[in-house]
Amino acid sequence: MEMSGEQLIPASQADTWAALNDPEILKACVPGCESIERLADNEYQMLMVARIGPVSAKFKGKLNLSDLNPPHSYAIAFEGQGGAAGFGKGSAQVQLAPGGEGTMLSYQVKANVGGKLAQIGSRLVDAAARKISQDFFNAFNEKMGSLHGAPAAAGHDEHHAEPVPRDPDLPTVSDAALVFLAAGALVVFVVALFALYG
Repeated sequence: MEMSGEQLIPASQADTWAALNDPEILKACVPGCESIERLADNEYQMLMVARIGPVSAKFKGKLNLSDLNPPHSYAIAFEGQGGAAGFGKGSAQVQLAPGGEGTMLSYQVKANVGGKLAQIGSRLVDAAARKISQDFFNAFNEKMGSLHGAPAAAGHDEHHAEPVPRDPDLPTVSDAALVFLAAGALVVFVVALFALYG
């Protein structure tokens, strides 16, 4: 499955990049996210609970960030297991650019699912992925608006990712990597949710 979209974030590019690399912020914005843990410089582990149609599962996944170009872009590779519900794996590209009174976040996600998740049907999976994406961006924009004094921006694309809480304990050595991590986590969570709901 593939999903792409754009979202206007009500914050500067630097602030958006930092928030996308904050595990606590991502955790707070991603629906069903229970934890985001840093395993290495550009590697994270996430735990979330999701329900896709008749399938409900606790999803545990890892994501790796690469091609970091702060505060402009990065790539994410992810894979996750939902036990008997199935598994998902894929990749995502995230780009940030100045846009209007904020930052335009663009993303492209490619994912594959297996197990019970693959038997649910692509229409249900696509609808669930869009809903998760929309919920994420609504929460993320609200969070960014409250942190930076701007009203939450309305998305202009039907595809939206769910917000993930930001983590204040990011390594100071690589803020860019942290930002990419947060953005990567966002995309990974979206893909994971996509897979779980798919």
